[in-house]
Amino acid sequence: MVNNGSDKNPKTDLVYRRKKNKEEMKHQLVSFGLMIGLTIVAFLTVATDAGIWFTIPFILLLAIIQVVFQLYYFMHMSQRGHEAPSLFLYSGIFTAFITVLALMTLVWL
Repeated sequence: MVNNGSDKNPKTDLVYRRKKNKEEMKHQLVSFGLMIGLTIVAFLTVATDAGIWFTIPFILLLAIIQVVFQLYYFMHMSQRGHEAPSLFLYSGIFTAFITVLALMTLVWL
């Protein structure tokens, strides 16, 4: 049986799959371009010698934004069926945050 795109099953509809793949590739290319742009902004921030109290938090903010892009566009966390890995990932991030916060409060005491 040859699929000519006439059946309405999304799993076998080639036209639908091509459209979805094209859209996903477009999102990945835009995300990649934004990440390259954020990297250039980070390099320019260091090159302009804006001061350590601005540079470090700004670069950390850019890094967090890039991690979000990596997770949602390149690791496909925004797609259906990734709820369990997302739960484990976010619980690990939460645990790491609490651990770092606890250790920082011990150091400051």
